[in-house]
Amino acid sequence: MKKFLFLYKGFEQPTPEIGAAWMKWFGDVGEAMVDPGSPLSAGIEVTRDGATALGFGLDALTGYSVITAENIDAALALAKTNPMITSVVVYELGSM
Repeated sequence: MKKFLFLYKGFEQPTPEIGAAWMKWFGDVGEAMVDPGSPLSAGIEVTRDGATALGFGLDALTGYSVITAENIDAALALAKTNPMITSVVVYELGSM
């Protein structure tokens, strides 16, 4: 099995319905969920030229999870079942 990082994009004020959808999804993923992750707050991008505060809206990264899947196609199929606000960005994790 390979590991994949899911980065969640998009923020809406949580409602009970949003929370319930996410908890159901985490349960549906089952053993494929290696790390359910954590929600993210507004970030700061650091470059060689300085630091810039990042907004917290529909383009913001708002959380992450690590899952296992046979391949990228299986990971993408799982990402499509996520109760995303805007999108899920998927990266395969390499090993060190």
